[in-house]
Amino acid sequence: MKPFIPQLVYIEPNALDYPLGRELKEKFEQMDVEIRETTSHNQVRGIPGETDLQKYRNAKSTLVVGVRRTLKFDTSKPSAEYAIPLATGCMGHCHYCYLQTTLGSKPYIRAYVNLEEIFEQASKYIEERKPEVTRFEAACTSDIVGIDHLTHALKETIEFIGKTEYGRLRFVTKYHHVDHLLDAKHNGKTRFRFSVNSRYVIKNFEPGTSSFDERLEAARKVAAAGYPLGFIVAPIYRHQGWEEGYKELFERLKDSLDGVNLKELTFELIQHRFTKPAKNVIMKRYPKTKLEMDEEQRKYKWGRYGIGKYVYKTEEAEELETMIRGYISVYFPQAEVQYFT
Repeated sequence: MKPFIPQLVYIEPNALDYPLGRELKEKFEQMDVEIRETTSHNQVRGIPGETDLQKYRNAKSTLVVGVRRTLKFDTSKPSAEYAIPLATGCMGHCHYCYLQTTLGSKPYIRAYVNLEEIFEQASKYIEERKPEVTRFEAACTSDIVGIDHLTHALKETIEFIGKTEYGRLRFVTKYHHVDHLLDAKHNGKTRFRFSVNSRYVIKNFEPGTSSFDERLEAARKVAAAGYPLGFIVAPIYRHQGWEEGYKELFERLKDSLDGVNLKELTFELIQHRFTKPAKNVIMKRYPKTKLEMDEEQRKYKWGRYGIGKYVYKTEEAEELETMIRGYISVYFPQAEVQYFT
């Protein structure tokens, strides 16, 4: 899996008022990537493609360099108090991803260059809550690691949080391009998490991401660099043979991490869910998907903003949780399971 390089770049004029904006423009010019101007990262027009599907796929390889104007951070429960907005969008093609609907008609990737303003706002949140620790999630609306070899915004954020007393940073990734982050001065205040799943889920629903083995190799590097390590098992999906599939996942995970310091290891468990709007979008974008989304086989659960989602029925969800927690207790008895949702 090669590092992401955009095929097309849009830049807001205001982005060039910031050092990172100018640096990215120069970088993409040297790489001979086509650069266009856009008045706003929220209204990018002219992405090539004759059909909606072609435009969607081309958008996934388009990077927009802009200024984050809304500096009120969203909440990010249960993983953190706030989402720190470094980027929006992802180059991956995970069929089940909730970004399918939250980004809607804007599936292109946005990188924000006004880092000092973002850090200033984060400092205010930390100050308001101290002496309580304030956790920031950097991967709510993107896979930030997937573009950070280009922007290094995540690396700057890791070092910013590393200097704080009461701030903590968290993010999750499906990419293994972590080498530039290994020497960051994190001071143990950033938890580096990897998304893992059964062979079936990765093979059928996660195109455009690093392989399981690549993620595990990156996890070993990250742990060796002293980062607290975590794994998100998501979405936990009831495919044929799922019991054995997830058991194998934890066996492979255990073998791969043999000899690694796992003193602060955490797991987060998220069952598969979907909304009606998401189902409609997924079927249009991935018409041959094997993803099961039969509302009659699920339980309806009210979500934020009155938008409900379909999760597994109570007994099935409890079976999933019991099984996965059991595997973790066998293979990683020292680990903390932070939540199942």
